[in-house]
Amino acid sequence: MKKYRPFYILVTLALSLLFICCGTYNSMHHQPDITGFNNAIPVVKKHSATVFSSGNNFLLKNKQDLWELYVEGDPLERGLLVGSLSDSLLKKQETVFFSKINDLLPSKFKQKVLRSFLKWYNRKLYLNVPEEFQTEIYGVSKYSSPNFDNIASPYLRSLYLHGAHDIGHALQDLALVGCSSFAAWGDKTEDGSLILGRNFDFYAGDDFAKDKIVAFVNPKKGHPFMMVTWAGMIGAVSGMNKEGLTVTINAGKSKIPLIAKTPISILTREILQYAKNIDEAIAIAKKRKVFVSESIMVGSANDKKAILIEVSPDNFGVYEVQNTTELICTNHFQSDALKDNKGNINQIKESHSKYRYDRLVQLLDESKKLNPAKAANILRNKDGLNNLPLGYGNEKALNQLLAHHGIIFKPEQRLVWVSSNPYQLGEFVCYDLNKIFNKRSAGDAIVSVEEENLNIAQDPFVLSKEYKNYELFRIEDKKVDRLLENKNDFPADLQKNYQSLNPDYWVVYYKMGMLFYEKRAYDLAKEQFEIALTKEITTLPDKENVLKYLKKSIKKVK
Repeated sequence: MKKYRPFYILVTLALSLLFICCGTYNSMHHQPDITGFNNAIPVVKKHSATVFSSGNNFLLKNKQDLWELYVEGDPLERGLLVGSLSDSLLKKQETVFFSKINDLLPSKFKQKVLRSFLKWYNRKLYLNVPEEFQTEIYGVSKYSSPNFDNIASPYLRSLYLHGAHDIGHALQDLALVGCSSFAAWGDKTEDGSLILGRNFDFYAGDDFAKDKIVAFVNPKKGHPFMMVTWAGMIGAVSGMNKEGLTVTINAGKSKIPLIAKTPISILTREILQYAKNIDEAIAIAKKRKVFVSESIMVGSANDKKAILIEVSPDNFGVYEVQNTTELICTNHFQSDALKDNKGNINQIKESHSKYRYDRLVQLLDESKKLNPAKAANILRNKDGLNNLPLGYGNEKALNQLLAHHGIIFKPEQRLVWVSSNPYQLGEFVCYDLNKIFNKRSAGDAIVSVEEENLNIAQDPFVLSKEYKNYELFRIEDKKVDRLLENKNDFPADLQKNYQSLNPDYWVVYYKMGMLFYEKRAYDLAKEQFEIALTKEITTLPDKENVLKYLKKSIKKVK
């Protein structure tokens, strides 16, 4: 039989390719039906390098360097407007994102395998995204860069990107690093009305977070809404509609799914556009099949409270607090339907989710009557339980100094505050949805729609020596990673300089320990691992890894 083996391999490959082609043909050739929509190409007027308009619609950069986008119309109109107004931002964001893929997979063969995998994995994606949102994505994709057409067509590429978080979350267990959110109302707030706050700790590089967009969308069908996003993204990760309904997402522990279904950001976008209260939000969430597990915090002006909708590929739960007027969410589940799941129990035990949850409990108790300024202080907090110094950048902190954005809502007043760079430390810019969605006309002045008198000042930490040292630490930390990767020698003064920039962070001792270990300086490695263990280590697996190398170093010394 051995002499026939190459033949059988070829037949297997041919059948596999045939299966992939048959399985992906429909999805690769699918496009939304745009019949009946306005497909006129928008004419964009450039007023300056940072101000653009097209009829009632506009894009501008405010003084806090946030982009403010306003679009209205049917799905295709909205997509074409978003694409045309943010044309240069869209091409820039695609370059940033796909350059990351080139960095991770420099091999052309591996990139080809990845493309084949994406085509197969996403073969049912178009069946799980509502036609309206496919049409909007199609309009945006008309302005995609041609430089990445080898990955997929502009439309399919744009569609795939809306499931990128879900795929990354599931396959690499990214869990969006560690998002934290909270809500308070009644006796827990200054005026008794609902307040919500959240950090969106998604990190895809510094360049990715530079051009945040605060989008105001006035659709022909559904409720006008705002959301914080980036160029090309029509899904919602944080937002509020004119009915005073808010949505934010926190990733939970997921199994690896076999096929892409409805991306979480598309589900939350649907809720944002079509729900006016908690019951309607739950009804929409129940309709969709998702392929990762997620907590969706929903705040409602009409219900004057917040709840969690917890979704997974094979389960669904709703969590409401009892006998209290505050709700906290990190990255583990709390509903009866999902809390006893084995993956969730491991998440609580091994990750930093429970630690951040407990820290939020502490800070909300200390804040007494919550208001927007106090909410901002909580989102900016960098310390651990009982104010323990964690070192800057520790994922156990609510403020990990890498967030894409922080956001605060007062739904009953239709007010929202969005953080500006850096991280959540810049000024929180206030917007009033009641004013913004009053009828616009093409002659209206194109100026920032912020409520400047209600803005929350930047964190004084930005001006501190500690912040400057943290930014220097990030540079040095990347150098140390390269030394570890390439097993190169390092200068004698590296240890002192590196560790002095972030002395409370366990990582600076662990990495120096690893450098000494690679140099076979086991006595010095042992010393560094021992110091690392005196610091607040991020997760249980991290701590076990430090202990492993400490034991190995001790054996080597003996």
